[in-house]
Amino acid sequence: MSWLCAERSGEAVLLSLHIQPGARKTAVAGLHGDALKIRLAAPPVDGRANECLIDFLAATLAVAKSRIELVSGASSRSKRVRVDGMSVAQAAARLQPD
Repeated sequence: MSWLCAERSGEAVLLSLHIQPGARKTAVAGLHGDALKIRLAAPPVDGRANECLIDFLAATLAVAKSRIELVSGASSRSKRVRVDGMSVAQAAARLQPD
């Protein structure tokens, strides 16, 4: 569980992510410094990568998209994402690298 770059924030978990847009497939790739690296198949154009990220996290974490909020990094590869109603342990169990 310690590999996941996340912290508890009230009734939510805050994820530190490094995004690689334009990849062949969308998947968790492991660690990148002090962030969890996620490869996205979507290009970084017109917010498509951010939409792909929210869709991927919702499916992988088994939560509604409405429970996921992009807190910072909308136009950056470094992002912070808040997932409501989830613990760090739950997120770590579901975000295993491929």
